[in-house]
Amino acid sequence: MPDALDGYTRSTFTAEGATRQVFTTGAGPAVIVISEIPGITPKVAEFGRRVAAIGCTAVLPSLFGEPGRATTAGYALSTITRACVSREFTAFATGRTSPITTWLRALAADAHQRCGGPGVGVVGMCFTGGFALAMMVDDVVLAPVLSQPSLPFPLSASHKRDLGVSPADLARVKQRCAEEDDLCVVGLRFTGDRAVPAERFERLRHELGDKFVAVEIDSSPGNPYGHRKAAHSVLTEDLQDREGTPTRAALDTVLDLFTRRLVSAASG
Repeated sequence: MPDALDGYTRSTFTAEGATRQVFTTGAGPAVIVISEIPGITPKVAEFGRRVAAIGCTAVLPSLFGEPGRATTAGYALSTITRACVSREFTAFATGRTSPITTWLRALAADAHQRCGGPGVGVVGMCFTGGFALAMMVDDVVLAPVLSQPSLPFPLSASHKRDLGVSPADLARVKQRCAEEDDLCVVGLRFTGDRAVPAERFERLRHELGDKFVAVEIDSSPGNPYGHRKAAHSVLTEDLQDREGTPTRAALDTVLDLFTRRLVSAASG
């Protein structure tokens, strides 16, 4: 069976007293791909290759799980259980930024220095979906994507509207959106995804206005593309990689953002 991470360079990065594995492929401006639960699965690795194919360096930090291992229900459950009790992730509290984002910001700054270009892109997925928003406190983040941002878990009405960032970090993000004409935040979700309630995207629209680009894919019963009721992972597990499908359009939106904000800007 081929290694899911074939073509990736394996290294480590140390910051904030923590050393973690990092997997890199491609060349050009960096895009930090922060994997969903349970970790860097084969489909997350494939998404990284798509990022590399447009002329970027895909940088995949391993925050949890076993890199390259395929998703199973048991594997996902055990991984999310460990992540929820970790002090690095804020899974339940509102109005807080997960501490792990400080390490990720250091990784982004290092990747920018090594890879060049005008800045970096960031994709957060599921458990890490909101991290791309938190990382925008640094000017180096030029192309943030929130794919099915699931934290904090939607336990109450206030949790459903919460964005997983502190008030100070949100204020900085709003300041950047107001001052930088070309800056936008892309968000992806399936309409029936209970982990990513509509209220969260409504809050993003309220806070960021037209700087928030929402891509919401119909997963209601009888939807024309047959998306399952529990569809969740827009760019990986639930991607229908065919021209004309909503998930392929969502993928293209993300890749177009990186091309415009990073690749074209670097070459121009």
